[in-house]
Amino acid sequence: MKNKPIPGWHSLCQRIRTHPVVFGVYVVLRLIVIGMLAVNIVQGDYESAFVCGLVLVLFLAPSFIERKLRIEIPSVMECIILLFIFAAEILGELGSYYLQYPYWDTLLHVTNGFLCAAFGFSLVDILSRNKQEKFRLSPFYVALAAFCFSMTVGVVWEFFEYGMDCLFHTDMQKDTVIHLISTVELDPTASNQAVILENIQAVTVNGRELGLGGYLDIGLHDTMADLLVNFVGAVVFSVIGYVYVKQRGRGPSGRFVRHFIPELSEELLPDVPQENAGE
Repeated sequence: MKNKPIPGWHSLCQRIRTHPVVFGVYVVLRLIVIGMLAVNIVQGDYESAFVCGLVLVLFLAPSFIERKLRIEIPSVMECIILLFIFAAEILGELGSYYLQYPYWDTLLHVTNGFLCAAFGFSLVDILSRNKQEKFRLSPFYVALAAFCFSMTVGVVWEFFEYGMDCLFHTDMQKDTVIHLISTVELDPTASNQAVILENIQAVTVNGRELGLGGYLDIGLHDTMADLLVNFVGAVVFSVIGYVYVKQRGRGPSGRFVRHFIPELSEELLPDVPQENAGE
């Protein structure tokens, strides 16, 4: 009796052939994380081991999304997603890159805004191109929806950081040392007039001077900076996406955007009317 090929193995082999770079990045990063997981377990650092285990699960997210939503994620975008997870959790959290490199968090939030806008853009664009739907969306609306999707993801993530800090006393919303505050709490007349304290050099807590050289802001500046750079990433892709839809994939913008827009699997792509085939 002839042995039947195993579906999962056949799918894996096909994926390696069609996306060799993605598979290579996936294997290298996964081996690094598995090695760190083993070291952390031996050293008894179970919190770091948990983070490594979480990263291994997150590495499966792109392929899981592809199977469940029946879409194809471009190789460039999938590689960036894998590197983003590694940079955020392994390098950022375990490697303390957030503290060693001040702009590490900013870079990740810009990337997050860009990628989320691309994903939101693709969802709306696929719906707009489906001939079974009774409406078509303008390029501006598609770009606006992508922008709103990205900003919503960014806001929800900040909610998560705030919740972790409040419930588990973490410090995901990193503190910022500032030298000027403006507050109505110190207004002696209680007339809602802001009192400005400038050139703050020292702060004392419970009789002990912190030695920070300024006032310690507990998360507001970090949160607003994260949302601002998320906004920048979302705007950049939304503008590029607008041009892409306007030109319907032609020109330099089309070649660039196709690296970041997930599309329906070929068997699910809507038929293109003959008169629009050349558009």
